Amino acid sequence: MSSWISWLSGLRRLYSLDTLDTRFTISSTTPPKQVNSESSTAEPATSSPQDTQNDQAKGTAKRATSRAPNTQPSRWNTPEFYFYYLVFLTAVPMMFKSVYDVSKPTHPNYPKIEPLLSNGWIPGRKVDNSDAQYSSFRDNIPYLFIVVILHPLLRRLYDYLCRADTYTQVRQTPPANNGFQLTQGLSVEAAADARLEQRASFDFVFALVFVTALHGFSALKVLGILYLNYKIATTLPKQYIPTATWIFNVGMLFANELFQGYPFKDVAAFIHGNDGEGTWGAWLDGHCGLMSRWEVLFNITVLRLISFNLDYYWSISMRGGSPIEKKQLDPSNLSERDRVSIPAKTNDYSFRNYIAYALYSPLYLTGPILTFNDYISQQRYRAASITRQRTTLYAIRFIVALLTMEIVCHFIYAVAIFHVQPDWEAYTPFQLSMLGYFNLHHIWLKLLLPWRFFRLWALLDGIDPPENMVRCMSDNYSALAFWRGWHRSFNRWIVRYIFVPIGGSRSGGPWGKVRAVVNFLAVFTFVALWHDIQLRLLMWGWLITLFVAPEVLATMAFPRRRWAARPNAYRVLCGVGAVGNVLMMMAANLVGFAIGLDGLQALVKAIFGNYSGLVFFATACGALFVGVQVMFEVREEELRHGIKMKC
Repeated sequence: MSSWISWLSGLRRLYSLDTLDTRFTISSTTPPKQVNSESSTAEPATSSPQDTQNDQAKGTAKRATSRAPNTQPSRWNTPEFYFYYLVFLTAVPMMFKSVYDVSKPTHPNYPKIEPLLSNGWIPGRKVDNSDAQYSSFRDNIPYLFIVVILHPLLRRLYDYLCRADTYTQVRQTPPANNGFQLTQGLSVEAAADARLEQRASFDFVFALVFVTALHGFSALKVLGILYLNYKIATTLPKQYIPTATWIFNVGMLFANELFQGYPFKDVAAFIHGNDGEGTWGAWLDGHCGLMSRWEVLFNITVLRLISFNLDYYWSISMRGGSPIEKKQLDPSNLSERDRVSIPAKTNDYSFRNYIAYALYSPLYLTGPILTFNDYISQQRYRAASITRQRTTLYAIRFIVALLTMEIVCHFIYAVAIFHVQPDWEAYTPFQLSMLGYFNLHHIWLKLLLPWRFFRLWALLDGIDPPENMVRCMSDNYSALAFWRGWHRSFNRWIVRYIFVPIGGSRSGGPWGKVRAVVNFLAVFTFVALWHDIQLRLLMWGWLITLFVAPEVLATMAFPRRRWAARPNAYRVLCGVGAVGNVLMMMAANLVGFAIGLDGLQALVKAIFGNYSGLVFFATACGALFVGVQVMFEVREEELRHGIKMKC
């Protein structure tokens, strides 16, 4: 019995929000040492497993005593939820069976999708590796693991050769009379500066080697763009920096797409004309590294370029005095919000640090996105959230997610089916809906896996970037919360560098709500163009904005405070609205990332084209309502433990 309880406890710990990212369980304004002293989840090097469990229990108790007011009693053991469990036990297996049946070789449309399938490692099953974006990650996983192993080893070798003991062997002593903590040989600040110098120097060198291996001679194009952006920030008059930064970087998004990464052969043709002297261009194009199309993944670098320039611009206005000294903060114990908002030192905005940040190898290809200020702060002081236990559990979660994706690709061929656009009449409305549903899950997993892999690499390297995926896509019912939780580091970047500067959503009254919706439209237009300059993604951005509006209006029309005396009625009312939200979000994401508007129209026509389809739709809405009620209870359970998330 004890082993069973221990196993359940380990599973709960594995899938806790704290394991995923401490930002979900700790306030962004709380210094880490305060958290560790009150409710430590980051065990010291000398602590025992029993000590760690005791600390975690104290943390849970601490959050429980500070839980949000007006939380409802648990419903997990009520007759209502026992009925919901029965629905889950019935519906979920049927959902999987429906898409498994249409993926069998005996299905009439199987010959059309078979050319897109590859030989799999599960006996008797082929694998659907037809998604080009995920295929590029899946096929290179062995090589990525080799790099992840070599990178920390090379850093250790570099530290050994370059006297890293100037900061690693510093021991703290009691505070001196002047209030500043001193250390043996070096002050804490000097040790932090030495750590930054050591780490940034390695990141700079490794980044140059890494980007050259990836892009070959095209690395010169990347470095050229980075240099121009750096000069915009450091040479233009202050008042022109933001405008010039946005014009340059958004212009680069369009230019990279329009000129397809500026092939050297086109450059040679421009220089020499058609006189045949430009063969050097074709030769250079033939030596463009492992990823010759550097422009495909450069969009993520554009966000870091903007971050550096605007962080530098805002730092100029704060040079009258150090915010750390004014607020009497401990620089080694800054909260996550302070790490992001407090500018780095003036000499930290150097070209070396800029290149090390913009091309930081673990986050270069896909992110997550870390702001420049946060990067510099973590280079000085290792984040307290990084522990061996938490990183190990995070790695296990990644492996479980990877195996889940492999099973899905071996048994559910939804991506290949949508690629070939077969005869839709061969599928029932239920099968059509489930194909769309699992296609969205494939999209969710194919984004989650690279993001978690590269975040894991950063954690192993001593940098803690934000987690990009908060909840599974099947645990989202709010368009606003979905936006906050999907590509979360990008959302945080959007809020800091776009949404707040243009006004955000703080204005009160009806016109304030209208302005907020307009701001959302501007934000999602940029988000769509940033993803890819395609009409269907632009339509996706506008659809997301359109679908946010009903939620905002419903919140205004049915405020929670007016239903305080009838919480169950309000929960049912919200559940009905949430079902509509889920349907709209699924439609928007199918248009933007899967089948496009024409494919959605064909899907809707096939479902609503007959009576059986309408019956299915009504049944599906009922099942979604059940799922939404469980989502509500999950969030209520978090509130009971003092965890209040906006997603």
